[in-house]
Amino acid sequence: MDEQPAVRTVFGRTLTILGAFADAPDAGLTLTQLANRTGLPMTTVHRLVGQLEAERVLERTTGSRYRVGLRLWELGLLAPRAQGLRRLALPILEDLYEVTHQNVQLMVLDGTDAVVVERLSARDAVRLEGRTGGRLPVHATSGGVVLLAHADPEVLKAVLAEPMQRFTPATITSEPQLRAAASLARRQGWIVLRDHLTPGSVSVAAPVIDDRRGVVAAVSVVADGADGDRLVPAVRAAARAIGRALRPSPA
Repeated sequence: MDEQPAVRTVFGRTLTILGAFADAPDAGLTLTQLANRTGLPMTTVHRLVGQLEAERVLERTTGSRYRVGLRLWELGLLAPRAQGLRRLALPILEDLYEVTHQNVQLMVLDGTDAVVVERLSARDAVRLEGRTGGRLPVHATSGGVVLLAHADPEVLKAVLAEPMQRFTPATITSEPQLRAAASLARRQGWIVLRDHLTPGSVSVAAPVIDDRRGVVAAVSVVADGADGDRLVPAVRAAARAIGRALRPSPA
């Protein structure tokens, strides 16, 4: 059977291998695990992993395991959409963290996923899914719903075309629920979700709007199951402040 079109090229196969590390343990993955995760032949995995190791994109750990190397992190820093945004937003996110002492996140939309550009977390804050640089499902996160609310309609169609994974009993898993949540987020300018991705948590998010009135990111705070409404003013203020920071200074 032919491989899927997305992985027929060497570059496509390479991206498939790198994508397998999205939720890998710190100890790394073996070649067998990479082959199982990617569906690629072992000979292909062995050859490409060897090339990636030579270029320092992957590094070998103990027990013939591999993990993402610093070279890939260096290349990731070249992405201006994430890094420029992160640099301008970080002081404001730190202020929001000082006010809330909870999990503070900055997300952008990439395809049908929400990518966590930055995350600040208190030691005793509720434990979150994913990590900085990782992807989260838009249907199960407040930041994702906010981004979806302002995205091109084709993005919503793409999200609805695939099954929506249920993480908790409260997770949005139907088209009416997702459309209603996105509509509410768009209409009022923020959204509060409870227990949608992490049990016992409340998540509040608001959009970051640039000088062209476009939503470029979302700010969210994830806390324990306390009253999320009290977090709304701080989250909205931080989102507005980041939006102002993104606008060019007057000549």
